[in-house]
Amino acid sequence: MRIGLLTEGGYPYAVGESGVWCERLVRGLGQHRFDLYAVGRPPATGASLPLPPNARTVRAADPGSLLERAARRAYGRRDRRRFTEAYERFATGLCAEEDTADGAAAFAEGLYALADLARERGGLPGALRSDDAVRALEAACRAPGARRGAAAAGLPDHLAFAEHLEEALRPLSLDWYEEDALGAADLCHAAAGGTTALPGLLAKRFFGTPLLVTEYGVPLRAHYLSAAGADRSAPLRTLLAALHGRLAAEVYRQAALLTPGNAHTRRWQEKCGADRDRIRTVHPGMAADRFDGVGEDEESGDPATLVWVGRAEPAKDLVALLHAFAEVRARQTDARLRIVTVPVRDPGSDLYLAQCRALAAQLFPDEAAGAHAVGENPVSFEELGGPEAPGLEETYASGAVVVLSSVVEGFPAGLVEAMFCARATVSTDVGAVVEIIGGTGLVVPPRNPRALADACLALLRDPGRRHRLGAAARARALELFTVEQNLAAFRGIYLELLSHAPVRHRPGDGALFAHPAEAHVPGSWNPGAVTAGSGATDA
Repeated sequence: MRIGLLTEGGYPYAVGESGVWCERLVRGLGQHRFDLYAVGRPPATGASLPLPPNARTVRAADPGSLLERAARRAYGRRDRRRFTEAYERFATGLCAEEDTADGAAAFAEGLYALADLARERGGLPGALRSDDAVRALEAACRAPGARRGAAAAGLPDHLAFAEHLEEALRPLSLDWYEEDALGAADLCHAAAGGTTALPGLLAKRFFGTPLLVTEYGVPLRAHYLSAAGADRSAPLRTLLAALHGRLAAEVYRQAALLTPGNAHTRRWQEKCGADRDRIRTVHPGMAADRFDGVGEDEESGDPATLVWVGRAEPAKDLVALLHAFAEVRARQTDARLRIVTVPVRDPGSDLYLAQCRALAAQLFPDEAAGAHAVGENPVSFEELGGPEAPGLEETYASGAVVVLSSVVEGFPAGLVEAMFCARATVSTDVGAVVEIIGGTGLVVPPRNPRALADACLALLRDPGRRHRLGAAARARALELFTVEQNLAAFRGIYLELLSHAPVRHRPGDGALFAHPAEAHVPGSWNPGAVTAGSGATDA
């Protein structure tokens, strides 16, 4: 089978969380051919990772030469009128109230009309920034039945939205929609929704190729939570939210199957209008073998140490964790807390981490066993990869209980890693936490330091319970969250979707049934020798 794998631009140019999954999928399903289409912007170097033999084609949505040529092309009168009509439909559907079916239909109609124009005539990027587009958007925002927030948009908002829209719809102007590109794929598999799945939508429109969408995060949720939009005006945020919401709904409506990574993502998809009958949860696969040494030794680790691992950001609520540990420390004086941060390129992360360090120093002054001993703080801040925490295995092995204190989460992979290590966990009830741990850990409400402290103390004071929960957690993780189960699920899904897809005849294959089956039998064949009623032939 030939799979067109649509990635966010990381793989094969770089391996992030999504790239790791793509790499494992391609290498694990070696019986299929994968053509890789990187929708996002690749690094400036253009270098890509080594590919397995079954990944034969790599195309990147480079916003350079192709899109620059398209942007410079000016429309004539006929094409300009065609663009204006399509964009007016698109903008009308975009600005219509969210719960109106007519708005969703108008948005989809306008989107595909713009795609047809881009494929046939080019020039779409420049047109999306034109005065015609801005005027059409302004009229749609002020039309009866438009969203209340959009009606207050001014000219700066319209111009900022036009810039964002041109970038979001760049996939419409790519040269991938030919018979030797996406037209040759038996199945399009998008590694994310939103703009990443746009080429899959067009492949379905132009060639009838079925679309499979896998989401381990929710692009729409990420847009809502993004700090990048904090300085935008309220009307502009309304327009951008409408764009991403409409696009997500259209992707979910057109996909042959949606494979969210957890129930939390599944609920988002259903809220955006996805059909429940076309949703199948497939948990992300994670490499478990690296944790075998720790997972098979449940007695390892300091029985009085709590471990937290993750990115230092406000959503992780380290402030609540520190206050909870203050209560733990008051009731168990030998307790310790290791905060191990994952390096990130975000200036805001350093600022938040500095605030947490200051709070820890205030809550826990350095303590010494005697008058001549050096004081030591029961809370340590370390960086993963450093001398104190060289790897995840050693970090999880150092403690008895792993804590997750977040107020916002999607699919917390660190929780699964702790389960592979047979560690008992205490987590806040956010995102997919309950789905991941089942009954193998303790769950408390978010933003509740007292409940978090009580749960941590319950496990620290009961080694037997702690070990039983850890063993159950490892067994659950090995059953549900390994690479093998993930590959087995997609192996079956690929065959299922292809079996339901109509047979497509491609140019160059020859006319269907041009030669009877007997023509392929070795030896001579004389059609005139067939006797009536006998069905026999003479060689």
